[in-house]
Amino acid sequence: MQLPSAITEWFSARGWRPAPFQLHTAEAFAAGRSGLLHAPTGSGKTVAALLGPLASSLESGGTAGRIQILWVTPLRALATDTTNAIRTMVADLLPDWQVMKRSADTSASDRQKIRRRLPEILVTTPESLSLLLSYPDSQQQFSSLQVCVVDEWHELLGSKRGVQLQLAMSRLQALAPQMRRWGLSATLGNLDEALEVLCHGLPASEGGAPLRIEGDAVKKVEIDTLIPAQIERFPWAGHLGLSQLNGVLARIEAAQSTLVFTNTRSQAELWYEAIIKARLDWLTVTAVHHGSLSRKVRGQIEDGLRSGYFKCVVCTSSLDLGVDFSPVEQVIQIGSPKGVARLSQRAGRSGHQPGSTSRILCVPSHAFELLEALAAREAVELGNIEKRPPLRLCLDVLVQHLVTLALSKALIPDLILAEVRRTHAFAGLSDEAWQWALDFISRGGNALQHYDEFSKVAPGEDPTQPWTVPSRRIALRHRMAIGTITSDAEISVKLIRGRRLGQVEESFIAKLAPGDGFLFAGRVLEFVRLKDMVAEVRLARKKGRIIPRWSGSKMPLSTQLADGVISWMGRVSQALESATTDPRDLTEAVRALESFPREILALEPLLRTQQRLSALPAPGRLLVEAVRTREGTHCYLYPFAGRLVHEGLAAIIGYRLTQKTPITFKMTVNDYGIELLTARALPFDEAGLKDLFSIEHLDDDLLASINSSEFAKRQFRDIARIAGLVFGGYPGAAKSNRGLQMSTGVLFDVLREYDPENELIKQAFREVLHEQMEYERLQSVLLKLQDMQVELQTPGRLTPLAFPLWAQRIREQVVSSEQWQDRLERMLASLYKGL
Repeated sequence: MQLPSAITEWFSARGWRPAPFQLHTAEAFAAGRSGLLHAPTGSGKTVAALLGPLASSLESGGTAGRIQILWVTPLRALATDTTNAIRTMVADLLPDWQVMKRSADTSASDRQKIRRRLPEILVTTPESLSLLLSYPDSQQQFSSLQVCVVDEWHELLGSKRGVQLQLAMSRLQALAPQMRRWGLSATLGNLDEALEVLCHGLPASEGGAPLRIEGDAVKKVEIDTLIPAQIERFPWAGHLGLSQLNGVLARIEAAQSTLVFTNTRSQAELWYEAIIKARLDWLTVTAVHHGSLSRKVRGQIEDGLRSGYFKCVVCTSSLDLGVDFSPVEQVIQIGSPKGVARLSQRAGRSGHQPGSTSRILCVPSHAFELLEALAAREAVELGNIEKRPPLRLCLDVLVQHLVTLALSKALIPDLILAEVRRTHAFAGLSDEAWQWALDFISRGGNALQHYDEFSKVAPGEDPTQPWTVPSRRIALRHRMAIGTITSDAEISVKLIRGRRLGQVEESFIAKLAPGDGFLFAGRVLEFVRLKDMVAEVRLARKKGRIIPRWSGSKMPLSTQLADGVISWMGRVSQALESATTDPRDLTEAVRALESFPREILALEPLLRTQQRLSALPAPGRLLVEAVRTREGTHCYLYPFAGRLVHEGLAAIIGYRLTQKTPITFKMTVNDYGIELLTARALPFDEAGLKDLFSIEHLDDDLLASINSSEFAKRQFRDIARIAGLVFGGYPGAAKSNRGLQMSTGVLFDVLREYDPENELIKQAFREVLHEQMEYERLQSVLLKLQDMQVELQTPGRLTPLAFPLWAQRIREQVVSSEQWQDRLERMLASLYKGL
């Protein structure tokens, strides 16, 4: 493609040349095509997506005054960075064009400017886009739109935010038929499906069907592992974490700038505190970054990363996505990343330029996480990335969207039905479900029709007239609640004589009494009082603290990573079995593994102990261990299917066993396996186990085993918020989380009794199965288990694989008059005796 001279000169002035994939993307845009661009992080996807639209505008005279490019991003931090990057390019090529950002962080004055006139390029989030579409003038404002670019499409694809965006894009397509859609992605396993979801329902283009473009170069990623100085043969979760601090400090010291990723916010606070205590000289060049910190604090840290000021920032997924922090030299991952895509994404935060190498160091917090790091490295080399399955028929999102359209005076049912069905998420929407949705927004459905607050939308006088929202109060509340992000109610944290620091969940603050201390924003704070939804604090004057714990700490192991771990165990098992008939023969065992990666060599004593006491799992083989202790009979199964699947699997097994014989269980799960503890022996054999793994009546047995009504009631809380059945409150006067739970709980009970066919009730039960319990993965695992060889072992003591499950249960239960660590140490001493 021949680019306009202004763009060619812009590249030359920087010593750059457009990459072939960038030119290919620009050519496709010029031909009127849409598509998905898949390229490594830092390879120039932003420039690739801009080349076509900017070249087209330059060739047509660069007319200003109407929106041309809409750029949708999943994160506010990413929106800021993207806006700055686009401004840098556009300022030289089309200086009359405005580039603005519209997100929750945007100032009130900028929001008003955008409302009066959309800029030529608008960077926004799915929620802010839906809000803009709720105004009547949106039908005229967006009519000039040439392209909608969805950045980090893989992050939105499998979520309700992605469903919300699909509906918004279908609306935009109706307002601007010439609009093309382009998605940008770096780490995704189901690219063809992602393209289909993004471009579903697009009108035929003369240039051809939507296409997928691959970046030219494969991003070089170096994944290293910090090997602990000593590895216990009977490990437990988390015990290796901060013991590796010195190794982490040495790596930070050796680099100019480092991002230290953790999987939870509480873990980020702990590591930040530990680093500062060890290196007080780094106090001013080290920071902690996570989503609970205030916008101002996050912005200052992000600016410092861009400028190269910070030597180290400890962070969470708040910095996962494509923010351009070019000065970052290396990334450190604390604990298992739990997924290949997540590790690749985080590695890409370093070396964020074309041709640069991304470097990441994995720091295990559990001995077996050495295997997870090894499996992740192998999967990255093979390009074996997780898929993100898209959601379908989320009717809570649909009814929210319909009220949004009613506010914009665009809801003419016959026209909008076709528009809705042009999305992938609602392509299969039935006429009955559509009529239910219209009935729901206009009168609240059968059970709520007598309550005015649920009759939000007034139908038009005839089928050609738009439905409207007659109440200003309902319109205001709907616009304030637009979006699909739901979480516990959050409480602002503010110094009693100072500034706001951020926010934490109400459920955490509710546990604090005046005088209690907790670690937040890198400080030890003392709770003073709760006043008007603000937790007032002061800097702590005494030792001792409570670490705030946010949701997300039970991130499950992905299928790709689990398969990799069990594959390595199988290879080790085969090597040990072929080396010697005596598993105690250390020399032969070491010789058998000397060609293996160093992670395996470090784990050799642990793996050999597992092999000696029982067996190592392997592909096609299910290891089952029965151990008798003073507590009773422990049955350990190791499907290696991830925590969420194991929760469902444990519930199914326990339920089916209780149907056969009266028996009581205690159940514990982790990413590798399941512990069932009962007072009497379990008559397990291979045939009996295979019977427990049957997929017959799976839906009924799973729902019966998990108290599905309570699960569905909790799930319904989020659905009710998205669908507008409850209102979270006005700023400064938000409802308490307990109040929301009570109101949605009452609604759930009322609807279930008086309107059992309510689509939102049915959706709550579907989401419990398919999202909370990972039903499809559970079904797949059960089918796989039926085909596996069962290896029953009866070791005389807990094995290295069993011990983490035992320790987790002991830690979670109340132990009378003794610390769990003391009991754990005594058990360890007995396990090592005689080895």
